Amino acid sequence: MTMRRGVGLAAFDNHQRTAQQYSDLGSTILQTHISELTDQLLTFQAALKKFAQSHADEIRSDPVFRSEFVKMCSAIGVDPLASSSANKKGSFWAELLGSDVNDFFFELAVRIIEICRRARDVNGGLMLVEDVKGRINSVPGRPPVSQEDIVRAVNTLAPLGHGFGIVRLANKDFIRSVPQELSRDQAVAIEATQALGYISVPILRDNLAWETARCIAVLDDLVASGLVWVDEQARPKEYWTPSWIRQ
Repeated sequence: MTMRRGVGLAAFDNHQRTAQQYSDLGSTILQTHISELTDQLLTFQAALKKFAQSHADEIRSDPVFRSEFVKMCSAIGVDPLASSSANKKGSFWAELLGSDVNDFFFELAVRIIEICRRARDVNGGLMLVEDVKGRINSVPGRPPVSQEDIVRAVNTLAPLGHGFGIVRLANKDFIRSVPQELSRDQAVAIEATQALGYISVPILRDNLAWETARCIAVLDDLVASGLVWVDEQARPKEYWTPSWIRQ
């Protein structure tokens, strides 16, 4: 009987060649799709740039229009706040809207820092975004800003490290302008103040089922941080948030 040699190896070689051909075809299709998507993205970005240049005044002066423009940017993967190291003109905003804008959101961030630092002795470094917006918009001769503008401007400060950030408590946005993070207990206690403007040991103990020692420790920490003020004459002691005291 004649032995047939090499049939198994030949079949293996054929399988390898077929697999390589499929792999090459898949790579070609993938590269074609990537190229097409890149071309589409460049087209969208060019259209976005033209739109921004045509509506620069509205973007600068109208917070609602500005918000919608940023959403369009995000939809095609453009970060309006990102600076390009290869672009000596500065950020996307400065390039599109002109150097006189001086980078809208970074300028806004500086104003937010100034407001928060001036108020820190009063509120302990935790300030409602709505309050900051009111102070900024109270200055005559400046274009109005929205709450969304302020949140986005604060987020541009993230690369600077811990210090400024947005904290959401009781469905409200606050700007935290102190380096330390709120502990979970502190955050819960601050949220509880939003109902009456103040909290006390019995309020925390009865509503959160905390031990008395735990309540006292949290409240002492908040007082030390300046986030609440103590009404010593009340019985039991009441711990008020500065924003409610000013109302």
